[in-house]
Amino acid sequence: MYADAETVRRILTSAGDTWAVVGLSSNRNRAAYGVAQVLQRFGKRIVPVHPKAETVHGEQGYASLAEIPFPVDVVDVFVNSEAAGGIADEAVAIGAKAVWFQLGVVDEAAYERTRAAGLDMVMDRCPAIEIPSLR
Repeated sequence: MYADAETVRRILTSAGDTWAVVGLSSNRNRAAYGVAQVLQRFGKRIVPVHPKAETVHGEQGYASLAEIPFPVDVVDVFVNSEAAGGIADEAVAIGAKAVWFQLGVVDEAAYERTRAAGLDMVMDRCPAIEIPSLR
């Protein structure tokens, strides 16, 4: 319901190649670390967003979406469902084209707000699982 095949394909192929990965740090044991690697392998520019603002996979990190000094196409969210809605609202505020909530991240009200603002959105899916099947 929150991840129809056409929206998944559109975000992965047409929304743009700059992906802010919220929750990405240098911790190799976190899912965001591996997913960001896969996104890079498929030609996406990843932008780490984490309070530590660490450089990850060679890309400068930022403490928040608002601090990123260039346009972001897709906001990939690796935070818990309770915090995810606020991140979706920030994605709308910075002019992103799409929001992607990772596996296990669900906020139906945020989905409705984000879609109403004109952005594509997927919830409870992983782009690292979806993107290889597009080739």
